[in-house]
Amino acid sequence: MASENIDQAAIEAAARALEQGALVAFPTETVYGLGADAENPAAVAAIYAAKGRPQDHPVIVHLAPGAPLDYWAASIPHEARALADAFWPGPLTMILKRAPNIPDAVSGGQDTVGLRCPSHPVAIALLRAFKGGKGGVAAPSANKFGAVSPTLAQHVRDEFGQDGSVSMVLDGGASMVGIESTIVDLSRLATHGPVLLRPGHISAEAIAAVIDQLPSAPVARSADPTAPRASGTLESHYAPHTPVAMQDSATLRQTLLELAAAGRKVALIHYSDMPPTHAALRLPATPDGFAHALYAALRAMDGQGADLILVEAPPQGGAWLGVNDRLRRAAHGSTGIVHGLLNQAAP
Repeated sequence: MASENIDQAAIEAAARALEQGALVAFPTETVYGLGADAENPAAVAAIYAAKGRPQDHPVIVHLAPGAPLDYWAASIPHEARALADAFWPGPLTMILKRAPNIPDAVSGGQDTVGLRCPSHPVAIALLRAFKGGKGGVAAPSANKFGAVSPTLAQHVRDEFGQDGSVSMVLDGGASMVGIESTIVDLSRLATHGPVLLRPGHISAEAIAAVIDQLPSAPVARSADPTAPRASGTLESHYAPHTPVAMQDSATLRQTLLELAAAGRKVALIHYSDMPPTHAALRLPATPDGFAHALYAALRAMDGQGADLILVEAPPQGGAWLGVNDRLRRAAHGSTGIVHGLLNQAAP
């Protein structure tokens, strides 16, 4: 969206609403965020209430381009400044030690804070208008906690349109990236080095090219108990109401035939040729294209009245890491769903 097409009156109204403690949903290049004044604990608490989000689950603070990091972070290693220079505005969140003047409401009570500068022109315009560009907007994804993140303004309205919790929804079109930002922990460099807490559009290799050190791969919290809690890192997340399962291409083709023979309704998300089924969406067979379309596809398939959503498993590793991370969390808790549907009598 070009900056000349931005509704400046809506931006100003949204900025004033944020300054008055209200919640405003706005687009970023990753997904739509549900924003509040990061320095207003009551406003941040309203995010948690609207989403049904656990109080100890931190939110990310969004900053305008050029905003002083020193105000938000107690210490800023040179790696953080180098990454900000390389990737901001953009889909990278950095975890740093929180400055003492920043309320712990945004960090779930931790001594760290997640910071990022989004690149969407509507988000940038809002952040520049809010507190004269010197404030921070706490903004997790604009959906109920654990549900599929929104990539369209209509998705946000579908989630919150009836409850009155959201003052405004700024429409910036479809989110370009489509999955949440990469999160890298820089708060424990002396003991752990950089740690990738959530994969995303910006890869570990791209980060390493800037700071000359490859971030450690994301691991289960039980394997790294001192890691800061971060947005979107619970085992079950990004999940539609319909159970989700992933299978490799060859297995999936056979499963679709067996489920059809058993009278089961399948909503299919795929990228290669597959047998016909109850409902299907074919996504681009590229990491960026698949990520861009994924959440909208999950939402669309969730509305098809299917017994389950089957996803053709993407390739592993490399540029597909963020997509696979989101799909794994969406499918968490659905173990055995295919076997159960094949071995139970159809309704």
